[in-house]
Amino acid sequence: MEELLTPPKNFAMVESGIYRSEFVESSNYSFLDSLNLRSILCLCKESHSEATEEFISSRGIRLFQLNIDCRKGSLVGDDEEAIAEALKILTDSTNHPVLIQYQSGKVSIASQFQTRAGCILVGCFRKLQSWSMAAILDEYQRFSAKARVSDLRFISKLDGSSISCKCTC
Repeated sequence: MEELLTPPKNFAMVESGIYRSEFVESSNYSFLDSLNLRSILCLCKESHSEATEEFISSRGIRLFQLNIDCRKGSLVGDDEEAIAEALKILTDSTNHPVLIQYQSGKVSIASQFQTRAGCILVGCFRKLQSWSMAAILDEYQRFSAKARVSDLRFISKLDGSSISCKCTC
């Protein structure tokens, strides 16, 4: 009998070798195995379950854990630095395939901000790829619970000159 592959909640492909989703559960492990992940880029400070940490470790998946706290009206210094660090991780093909992961479900307010962090990060990534702001806005609105002008302003002002893209995206 063929095993059923269950993707994590809100799973989507960003680019070949780059994915996004909410935190994984044990029912998602077989699906994650099929992606042959090298890295997980977690955008929050919360820890994974013990079982998920064991899964990640047993597969040799590298875990990058950043804390992007989007609770404020607009991003501030620490968040900007974390976004820059996340972009460096995301654009380094030695980390691919990579899963961008954000918390959801534990605390609804916190999960909303983590979803926002993921949308901002992917928007910045698209800016590095020279997407038009109209296309970035369209994708941002499809994944964001609430579109914020401050997020789009942050993305549009991104100066990616200090981030060297080491991927083929």
